[in-house]
Amino acid sequence: MSRTPTTRATTALCGIVLHPASHTRSPAMHGAAFRAAGIDATYLAFDVPPESLSAAIAGARALGMRQLAVSLPHKEAVMHHLDVIDPVARRIGAVNTVTLREGRLEGSNTDWSGAVRALERETALDAARAVVLGAGGTARAMVHGLRERGAQVTVLNRTPERAQALAAELGAVAGGPLTALGETPHDVLVNTTSVGLHDDASPVPAEAIAPEAVVMDAVYEPERTRFLRDAEARGARTVTGRWMLVYQAAEQFELWTGKKAPVQAMAAAFDATGNA
Repeated sequence: MSRTPTTRATTALCGIVLHPASHTRSPAMHGAAFRAAGIDATYLAFDVPPESLSAAIAGARALGMRQLAVSLPHKEAVMHHLDVIDPVARRIGAVNTVTLREGRLEGSNTDWSGAVRALERETALDAARAVVLGAGGTARAMVHGLRERGAQVTVLNRTPERAQALAAELGAVAGGPLTALGETPHDVLVNTTSVGLHDDASPVPAEAIAPEAVVMDAVYEPERTRFLRDAEARGARTVTGRWMLVYQAAEQFELWTGKKAPVQAMAAAFDATGNA
């Protein structure tokens, strides 16, 4: 039986802001990383509705919080409350990591690299025909990451105008409605919408998924969403949101601590939380 770590006045405070907060596994993963690395820190989840984000960031600043992860629905809005935003996060237009450095809150984005590392467990991305479903902060990170790896990217969204704007801004080749998937050839397909997080649903019909594609869902709770089950039934290879979450969290850990992240300990904590 593991002991609860002792919290002292010198214990560094880290956490995650999101809404709702019931599904997050970040505290378990980062807590496991801190223990494995011998770092005196604690990590908490804060349920922050959109109207309270400004106050929450002001509170984090006042408390001297060392790092905050930022999740839905705050990845774009949080940028207005920071002192510095790194060039990659600014290009993406979304921040998922806020780190305190010399009294300033600095915004970064580790979603994009976490996502491509997860996909690269299954396939090479250079010259791949990729389709991203959604047009929010996670979609922006995904499009940037795929373009960085040399993929050709199409963005589809329930509101086509948002897809078209994102595609034009980040160098994707087109944009359109979700219903266009069946007519859009794809080697890689990624869902970044929240469909499947709160219900057993998929953002697209199963028959629109290419059987030979690699399919990833950024939703990780539940780990095997309807979208992924449909893809498997079509014969596609699938990547759960587990590895995207683990890899982006590992890079957050490294941003703050300067130490190599204990990735396997973080993945094990993800699994243990899901089985609790």
